[in-house]
Amino acid sequence: MKPHRRQFLVALATAAAVSAFPHRLTANTAPHGPRPPVARTVAASDDYYGTRLADPYRWMESGTDPEWLPWMRGQDAATRTRLAELPARADIGARVAGLSGETVSTSGLTPIGDDVLIYEQRPAGSQFFALYRRNADGSVTTLLDPATMRDGDSHISIDWWDVSHDKRHLVYGLSPAGSEASVLHIMELATGTVLPERIPMTDFGVVSWLPDASGFFYLRLAGERGTPSLYLDSEMCLHRLGTDPANDPVILKRGMYADVPMTEGQFPIVGNIHGTPHVMIAVFDQEPEQQLLLADREGLLAGNPQFKRVATVQDKITDYAVDAATIWLVSEKGAPRRKLLATPLAAPDIGSATTVIPTGEAVLESVYTVAGGAMAQHLDGGIQRLTRIGADGAQPVALPFDGGVSIVHADPRDADVYASVSGWLNPTQLVRIGPRGGVANTGITPPPPIDVSPYVAEEKFATARDGTRIPYVIMSKRGMAADGSNPTLVTAYGAYGSSNTPFFNARIIAFLDAGGVFVDAAVRGGGEYGREWHDAGKKATKPNTWRDMIDVCETLIADRVTSKQHLVGWGISAGGITIGRAMTERPDLFAGAIAEVGFMNPIRYVAEQNIADILEWGPIEDAESFRIMYAMDAYRAVLDNPAPPVWPKVLIQTGINDPRAASFHSAKFAAALQAKGADAMLRVDFDAGHGLGSTRDQTDALRADIYAWALAVGRGVA
Repeated sequence: MKPHRRQFLVALATAAAVSAFPHRLTANTAPHGPRPPVARTVAASDDYYGTRLADPYRWMESGTDPEWLPWMRGQDAATRTRLAELPARADIGARVAGLSGETVSTSGLTPIGDDVLIYEQRPAGSQFFALYRRNADGSVTTLLDPATMRDGDSHISIDWWDVSHDKRHLVYGLSPAGSEASVLHIMELATGTVLPERIPMTDFGVVSWLPDASGFFYLRLAGERGTPSLYLDSEMCLHRLGTDPANDPVILKRGMYADVPMTEGQFPIVGNIHGTPHVMIAVFDQEPEQQLLLADREGLLAGNPQFKRVATVQDKITDYAVDAATIWLVSEKGAPRRKLLATPLAAPDIGSATTVIPTGEAVLESVYTVAGGAMAQHLDGGIQRLTRIGADGAQPVALPFDGGVSIVHADPRDADVYASVSGWLNPTQLVRIGPRGGVANTGITPPPPIDVSPYVAEEKFATARDGTRIPYVIMSKRGMAADGSNPTLVTAYGAYGSSNTPFFNARIIAFLDAGGVFVDAAVRGGGEYGREWHDAGKKATKPNTWRDMIDVCETLIADRVTSKQHLVGWGISAGGITIGRAMTERPDLFAGAIAEVGFMNPIRYVAEQNIADILEWGPIEDAESFRIMYAMDAYRAVLDNPAPPVWPKVLIQTGINDPRAASFHSAKFAAALQAKGADAMLRVDFDAGHGLGSTRDQTDALRADIYAWALAVGRGVA
């Protein structure tokens, strides 16, 4: 078992034509349609190492002010009224719902016997992901269906799940309203009986079953939910089946053992190494490097373990996998695009480890153990590939097409690996990869009845102002006219080293059908070209991220794909920094901007619970680190600078239960823009969070609103 770092840190991821004409809101022009309520201002300020900043909307941060929910509801009502009146909104909404309803999505799979599988899937037409068992005779049994559950007025979502090694029990996390506030449950697979134990504060679903399956280690958050303490001093605990979780002992936490140093913001993970008396301990935070130690399991359970250090932070290990014989290590030391090392479990020594895969042009992303060896995953400028390592060396896996790849099951006791493969215009396949590299479609994710032949996806490059080549993909209907008139929606992320890999998004076809052009830019701050690409858009170099987006947009205009009056930028989550600063630095470039669940006011990270990822941005420790974070802050860029002659139109969206980018980010950004005279709308989902756990209808409605709004803005009729 190893930690799933992305779950922690990313976030710890999308009518008849009318004539186009420029329609931009000046600072003195009131928006048409219903007026949203005006946000009150309250005197508040902070001194940041000699820089004093007023913050008139500070009151929004608590979430408890009596005016907070009424203001949010008033904003949302005004926004939804205007969105519903957009040209072709009804047609696009129907098309989006049809496309998503025809598409089956599978997000996880575990084999539990000969031709018996447990998998998580949202079937065609369903609102929710549910858990199913495909039996040996091909029949399917529903194990867990959130459609049958409610928490008051809120829907329930499955956050994570894991099967015990003896295949007798299922452990899983449930949370309401997209909050990701998981409560752990346990089910007997043979009977479907849910055991009485409930364990809250298990948001990340990190569990590792004991070899005899009598219980499991699990990560428990120790802070107060809704506050910056939530992710501090997390604890690894032990639960024995049939016992009261209130009595679960803490196995590992900060300060417990001098041999396992950790800071308050780091996570301690304990994973059993089956077939051995050992456990692997990983300690990490948002930074890529982690420290690794071996310990004797019984000693750890008794409180007197013996530790053996495998890797320090200075060894630059970014991923690992372990079986009964070998520790596999992904190393960045002297290799910015990483290399794969192997060292024996019986006597680990990173200094004398064997180089299995040397560093190359492609980025080595991760490694997984399988029976007889390992599976490595690479990233080649956006395309992901797999290499199987066995007795005959390293052999590439011939996947059905080039695209994005996600390993959904790999285990050192299983020879087969299951992976999800997807492309921009290739519907997702869930494939089974055999020990000799053979690949077969499982059929568990059937292709949707969608004809993709009318569309094209092209991989291109823009040249940034410093000469760096920025990859982007452009999707459109075939025969798009390069006359500068196309409504174009450009998105970019650029954070955490997260890569822009191809994936099949059925909903975007509705936008393409309506005459839109969609562009996804792999700006710096992501991981497309390894650590150097990530570091080139992080902290002091973060301006590269939004300026790369600007430069991609300038390229689209120069190539006459679109023009300023038809261009809409879109940023999601950490991409809120990207679009927020792109539109505030170059308000003349965009007709519209969309900030979805965005991180819009980063210098106020101290006011929200998600500070686990602060190392990506800060923290603010002195005048220089304040200056760096201040440069990323779109809310401050609106407040602290004169309003430009023309603002782009802005659509801002948030979920009231968002645990990753608190809803005050979006609210404060909207209030500041409105006060400056911009046509800025705030859309709020009151039964959702960051998007994880949303129902299909919720996602359909949001995407339809975004697509219809981007088309209307790009045609000057919003």
